[in-house]
Amino acid sequence: MIHDQFILNKFGSLGSDFLIELKKHALISDIKAKTEIVREGQKNKFVPFLIKGSVKVYSLNDGRELIYYYIRPNDSCLMTFSSIFSDYISRIYAIAEEDSEVLLIPVSVIHEWLIKFPQINRLFYGEYEKRFVDVMNMVNDAVFHKLDKRVLNYIKQQISITGNNPVKLTHKEIANNLGTSREVVSRVLKKVENEGEIIQTKEGIKIPVNENVRID
Repeated sequence: MIHDQFILNKFGSLGSDFLIELKKHALISDIKAKTEIVREGQKNKFVPFLIKGSVKVYSLNDGRELIYYYIRPNDSCLMTFSSIFSDYISRIYAIAEEDSEVLLIPVSVIHEWLIKFPQINRLFYGEYEKRFVDVMNMVNDAVFHKLDKRVLNYIKQQISITGNNPVKLTHKEIANNLGTSREVVSRVLKKVENEGEIIQTKEGIKIPVNENVRID
């Protein structure tokens, strides 16, 4: 029933004929937290749509991560979708940040659907717009914000994604995701804690309740 409601909400505007085709070909998969879904150089077989959970999409350079965006429920990975127009080879990594559930559409049928159901293009254009905004925010954050601001934005982002405040984050995890060292992150966290921006507890890192949890 939950899956039927998700499919109807996400794809209902594409018509009953499309829904019949979708249910015929799509798969539902449960993915455990910290499980790698796709890696750079791997051939993409499916276009994923997230039903629940969260997925981090990133690249690696000399062992350091560069996060492009997070996939949230009802979203898709557009970098995976874009690969079906070229060589089907993934240029990104994707990993489940928490226990997640995804709807997988085989790329083998996507090409047929783009012709048979041209209205599906509107859905993917909307996904492209959301991911483009995410990537632009990532670039602006990396170029224009100092590291303490980036660290705060990352913590707020994780609170927003997980719904947990405090949120469980290690200094090393923050460093990997922001492309810096654990030692530098530890110094920054101590600084912003002294300034009252965060509280570090055994339960995790907390933004004081009078703070507005959003990404600037």
